[in-house]
Amino acid sequence: METVTFPQEEVVRFMSDNVIPLRLPHDHKPLAEDFNVKWTPTLILLDKNGKEHHRTVGFLPPEELMASVLLGIGKMFFDVGKYQEAIQVLDKVVDQYEKSGAAPEAIFVRAVAQFKTTNETSHLKRAYEILKEQYPESEWAKRALPYRLL
Repeated sequence: METVTFPQEEVVRFMSDNVIPLRLPHDHKPLAEDFNVKWTPTLILLDKNGKEHHRTVGFLPPEELMASVLLGIGKMFFDVGKYQEAIQVLDKVVDQYEKSGAAPEAIFVRAVAQFKTTNETSHLKRAYEILKEQYPESEWAKRALPYRLL
């Protein structure tokens, strides 16, 4: 990623605007062991308390990397119960990176956050419909399958 992804100005700007990056060797003691890093590159999104919310393993091109980082930020907000913030970040993934591998999961998590905010099941059903139409082979379309019955 150092030769393709990270040197790109857009990625550098994105990372500095959205996360506090820390680069460590894959065999760093004790962090590689503490976070079960077995392959490089491994990107782990942690909250301020050091709790992991998202992990990406392996090379990603710039667009996929940025989408994955945003997905992780959205999942972090979701995990701590900040659903409105999660929805705003996940909207960015869906709107700006709709062709990314992160988009289907963002649609799914966003729908759950919307449901938790409003208690309206229509968000879950709509997510299933979008996933079925735009990402029918994704695992997230399969996970949303029960929502078709709502």
